Amino acid sequence: MKHWLPLLLCLLLGPHTVALAAMNAQRTTLPNGLVLVTSEQPSLPIVSVRLLIQAGSRYDPGPGHGLANLTSRLLTLGTPTRDAMSISGLIEGMGAHFWADCGREQATVNLNILKKDLDTGLALMGEVLTAASFPEKEVDRTKQSLMASIRAKRDRPQAIGREAFRAALYPDSFYGRPVEGSEDTVRGLDRKAVVDFHRRYYRPDRTILVAVGDTTHEEMKQKITEVLADWTRSDGKADAPVVLRPPKRAAVKIDRNLVQSNILMGHEGPLRMNPDHYAIRVMNQVLGGGDLSSRLGDSIRNRRGLAYSVYSYFVSGRNAGRFQLAMQTQNENAREAIEVARAEIERIRREGVTAEELRDAKSYLTGSFALDLETNDDIAGFLGQVEYLGLGLDYLDQYPELIRKVTAEDVLRVARKYLQPEKLILVVVGNLEKAGLEN
Repeated sequence: MKHWLPLLLCLLLGPHTVALAAMNAQRTTLPNGLVLVTSEQPSLPIVSVRLLIQAGSRYDPGPGHGLANLTSRLLTLGTPTRDAMSISGLIEGMGAHFWADCGREQATVNLNILKKDLDTGLALMGEVLTAASFPEKEVDRTKQSLMASIRAKRDRPQAIGREAFRAALYPDSFYGRPVEGSEDTVRGLDRKAVVDFHRRYYRPDRTILVAVGDTTHEEMKQKITEVLADWTRSDGKADAPVVLRPPKRAAVKIDRNLVQSNILMGHEGPLRMNPDHYAIRVMNQVLGGGDLSSRLGDSIRNRRGLAYSVYSYFVSGRNAGRFQLAMQTQNENAREAIEVARAEIERIRREGVTAEELRDAKSYLTGSFALDLETNDDIAGFLGQVEYLGLGLDYLDQYPELIRKVTAEDVLRVARKYLQPEKLILVVVGNLEKAGLEN
């Protein structure tokens, strides 16, 4: 029977349209400081649980880059009562999915499970959070796996470009370093460092828990309170503020014997809570957010055939933001593609957008919003970020109107303010001689 349960769960977790008006999000802060957010979706007998823990790579110690990531990878590989194989067997037997991950700001723990197995899954999750044992053999094995993955990225031009861009934009900052660290830093990590990191940062008052599916707020509140009764608060010390230094270089050229040049352009951008966020989204949708239908897509691909795909976007976080433009082109076309991209940035700063472009961009942004919230897992991720960023549980209702209010004058103003051609960092990974970019 256990062999068909994973298939059943995969089918149940597949895309299904959620009535957004019936998200029914509720929020409670538990006595230990954990924030619980729920959305009851009883149409299918499944529950998606996501924990967002302030334990990302920004908390890596100076010489220990990659420690946060290693800790998250090891969470589900052993407790005092279960080894990695027994944990995996328990999850497989329930047809569930259980994994942990790490980003720059947060670590995440994720559980997708059938409602009938929710108590068992939550008990395992609680055991992992509060009593992960980090067996020495798993530490060594996971380190070897991570170092192999880091080596493999050396053969991926897009990964090389992304890392070079971040390093140039965020010098001497965790934002500019790979979350997984480097071979040397990972090699230097040990079990004691992992145990200490887990003890310090994996705390309930640093955690948001989101549960979406066939469960009520009161039910989850009771279950989580019982499961995490022994999980104690942190020492209460505030995190150090994020300090970003100005970029050191305007151009990074990496010579590789490739047929295509991988090109990234961009600069620092506004934070997520900037009141211009919605006008910026509309502006970027016209510039490069719509891929082939955008100005960059039309100029670079449709009319000149310089790149198969070109797009731009703003990444706006709680502590940092950036504008980024990405494309791939034949080496011989790299210079022209870069010049056209710069020209389109200048044009939208000079001319703004037409009434038709404004209407289409706003229509797309409001109409596509619900498409990103098709599954319980999608909703859990959305509500987790809403809580983390402090957007309010009514954000879903507010968003369409905030987009609709954007005017052509707003778009021109934010284009001139937040697109800064003189600050563009250029990263090229390709055959520099053929691209004519050796100097």
